[in-house]
Amino acid sequence: MTIDAVIPEPGRQIHSLGELTAEQAEAVLALLAEAARSDGMQAVSEQGRLQLTGGEREGVRHFLLTVDAQLIGYAQLEDTDPVEAPAAELVVHPSHRGRGHGRALGNALLDASGKRLRMWAHGGKPAARHLAQVLGLTLFRELRQLRRPLSPGTVPPRDYPQGVTLRTFVPGRDDEEWLAVNAAAFAHHPEQGSLTQRDLDDRMAQPWFDPAGFFLAEREGRIIGFHWTKVHAEEHLGEVYVLGIRPDAQGGGLGKALTATGLRHLAAQGLPTAMLYVDADNTAALRVYEQLGFVTHEVDLMYRTES
Repeated sequence: MTIDAVIPEPGRQIHSLGELTAEQAEAVLALLAEAARSDGMQAVSEQGRLQLTGGEREGVRHFLLTVDAQLIGYAQLEDTDPVEAPAAELVVHPSHRGRGHGRALGNALLDASGKRLRMWAHGGKPAARHLAQVLGLTLFRELRQLRRPLSPGTVPPRDYPQGVTLRTFVPGRDDEEWLAVNAAAFAHHPEQGSLTQRDLDDRMAQPWFDPAGFFLAEREGRIIGFHWTKVHAEEHLGEVYVLGIRPDAQGGGLGKALTATGLRHLAAQGLPTAMLYVDADNTAALRVYEQLGFVTHEVDLMYRTES
């Protein structure tokens, strides 16, 4: 399927696809890498990058923008949330910006979503904010990246509530129970709470996955909380990747203890800095993380149509 670009340019086409070939996925990853080198951050989230490969995925569409058959822009539309509007991310090659390609992709996304769209602007850069305004989108979500040093002696103690034991994740054995606890802990957060076995398998297949850094808190043999850490080897960063507490186990300091366990694990690997993501309106979590020494490093913004 080919969509005519709204802003004409000779040779430009936008192709909408349900899945990418291996060659197309490789070209998109190369485009994302080039943009990341220029921008200092990824234009498409980890989930979006994982969805480039592995065949067709329900609710996911890919948009390839080419000029004279050269790939210079990419967008992804995910329509899997039963309530919220479809979510999108897009990128244009740094050498081809300022020519209306981002607007063309944005209009293609609006058309494909029936003018009901949410769109990320990672890093909240001025060009992305301007594009959102041009497309008639309004800001409604701010996701903050926080960071803190992991120098010796700065990581807090691990004081677990009485009756709680700690162990690490066992792939294949803990999958089902962890997915259930994750869904309960993030019932208010559709992106994280809707993770499936396929999503978990995708992550466990990545080079960075290490079950030794995936901590489970249990009470009477049942998982009540977890802290999944991640190491970004090239950036020398440790991440509080996902931290969740089962709703009936919240309070009592379990979240803070699990955070400290993960931070100590990352510090022991010689990493100088830890990072995490948290919504700006999650004031309770922000307060906990700020008490642990985290400060805002950058922000991602999400815009949406009014309807």
